[in-house]
Amino acid sequence: MQLNTKGRYAVMAMVDLAENGAQLSVPLAAIAERQHISIDYLEQLFMKLRRAGLVSAVRGPKGGYRLALAPAQISIAQIMQAADEPVRMNRCSVEGTDWCLGTKRCATHDLWQALGSHISEFLDAVSLQAVVDGTLAVPPAQKTDGVTVVQSVVAE
Repeated sequence: MQLNTKGRYAVMAMVDLAENGAQLSVPLAAIAERQHISIDYLEQLFMKLRRAGLVSAVRGPKGGYRLALAPAQISIAQIMQAADEPVRMNRCSVEGTDWCLGTKRCATHDLWQALGSHISEFLDAVSLQAVVDGTLAVPPAQKTDGVTVVQSVVAE
């Protein structure tokens, strides 16, 4: 899976906002500077985040953006969805069908679809607060019968 910049930058900007805007609004220019993201790109992302109800705009000389919900109430999946960043592992492009190869499913379709579901569930379980606090715990991989198994644990 490869995420494009929309999802990554939206998460980075929301973490920045959670870290720096506890009681105040944060100007996009400040986020852009700290995160090395184009302000024009951030404006587009924040329009989507605002429409999704994740941020609110504050007008005036001390204007900017603030979180519309507590960071513990915002999942990383919500941020990704707001940024129009789908979690897709397969290349199926015909909406409403499982046709990967034009007229039939590819042999690996179920594998990639299951992996995409696991990733979606994981991102839904991770709160913005967990990322900000650094409490996202990823235990080391374990070997079981020659297969590497990685279990993810999200600290609440």
